[in-house]
Amino acid sequence: MKRVGILGGTYNPPHIGHLIIANEVKHAFALDEVRFMPNALPPHKAADKQVTKEQRLEMVNLAIQGIEGFTASSYEIERGGVSYSFDTMSALMTQDPDVEYFLIIGGDMIDSLHTWHRIDELVELVTIVGVGRPGWKSETDYPVEIIAIPEIDISSTLLRKRFHENGTVTFLTPPAVESFIREEGLYGTGAYKK
Repeated sequence: MKRVGILGGTYNPPHIGHLIIANEVKHAFALDEVRFMPNALPPHKAADKQVTKEQRLEMVNLAIQGIEGFTASSYEIERGGVSYSFDTMSALMTQDPDVEYFLIIGGDMIDSLHTWHRIDELVELVTIVGVGRPGWKSETDYPVEIIAIPEIDISSTLLRKRFHENGTVTFLTPPAVESFIREEGLYGTGAYKK
């Protein structure tokens, strides 16, 4: 049976922390694939009207290009609406019943699991894998396989701020993502020519 991890998020923008999480979980759970799945509308965050969902998907594709076992999924973007994990995982399991799915979440999400849509049913459907994140307790009463990974205190919020202030983002996001952001003039960078 194929083992697939789902790593959802806004990816606004994707950064090296996302790649570290995916790689650590892939190896810890012997996953065949980790799918990076940008959401259409996040249930826990306000939507960013400055960056389109298509741009976020393209940034994910650029971030993972050439990395074996990493793929990008447009499933939630194509479906549209609010992206609830229960709905997504139910649909994926119906489409691919021969796949064992692992839902990968960060420490901030572990702490808020009690607020998730249909969480009691979700934990019966899939294995939830949690990874620590600086500044979060990463504790829950729900069944979550929590693994320790090298923690790096980086967030998409930090990256957006760095881009806006013309600060350095070297080593924080893949070079192809940085180039795309500057070419598209995202996060207040303005159009950029090398």
